[in-house]
Amino acid sequence: MDARYRAITREVSGSIGRCELTHVPRVAIDVDRAREQHTAYERILVRLGCELVRLSEAPDLPDSVFVEDTAIILDELAITTHPGAVSRRAECRAIEMALRSFRETACIRSPGTIDGGDVLVLGRRMFIGRSGRTNADAIKQVRRIVEPLGYQVTAVEVSACLHLKSAVTGVAESAVLVNDAWIDPACFAPLDIVRIDPSEPYAANALRIGDRLVYPLDFPRTAERLIKRGIHLEPVDLSELAKAEGAVTCCSLVFPVSARS
Repeated sequence: MDARYRAITREVSGSIGRCELTHVPRVAIDVDRAREQHTAYERILVRLGCELVRLSEAPDLPDSVFVEDTAIILDELAITTHPGAVSRRAECRAIEMALRSFRETACIRSPGTIDGGDVLVLGRRMFIGRSGRTNADAIKQVRRIVEPLGYQVTAVEVSACLHLKSAVTGVAESAVLVNDAWIDPACFAPLDIVRIDPSEPYAANALRIGDRLVYPLDFPRTAERLIKRGIHLEPVDLSELAKAEGAVTCCSLVFPVSARS
């Protein structure tokens, strides 16, 4: 069966224990277990119709498994980001080289800073979190690039979490999963709002591929809410990568196979 999507991933770095952290305490990460969990995650992507583009380990880039932050991929083009953490900017080169095979590319330049984890694209609407990693200058740059293509850009204030997609992700054609303690759900009207269980504050991050939702095993109460709405879950354990402030969207760049690619 021909792949419907491509998914760019990158092997877990042996230096992941030196990762950037903002909102979680530093604890020991079992690198071997993290790699096993990441491989299982990749198998799910393939099962859901993705052709895997797997980049090799970057030993000197602790956060490089979190490829989502390095690019924003649209049907029309890919935008290489300029991450908010200086230590992560060297990650973008390998991603840009990989993307050139599939999309025209643009890039965000200093003084703009932006992480892909702050960008949620739902149809022709693009929501960008104004966070500790993403600033107003980068949002302006993105707006200049995408509005001529017919995208509507909305800036969303983010507090108490790392990225916009820590607080909200798309879970169905017209529904988003939200932690409303971290963002204002009114920004996403008229979409249907599914609220996480309050006891699971990190439960709003989910990866939608087709009609399936890749979702962490760690949040059973919120998972039950999603199942009751008829959403089909693909459970995954990324508990070791969560210690590096990662989540299910962070570990891949998933995009439809286009005519060019």
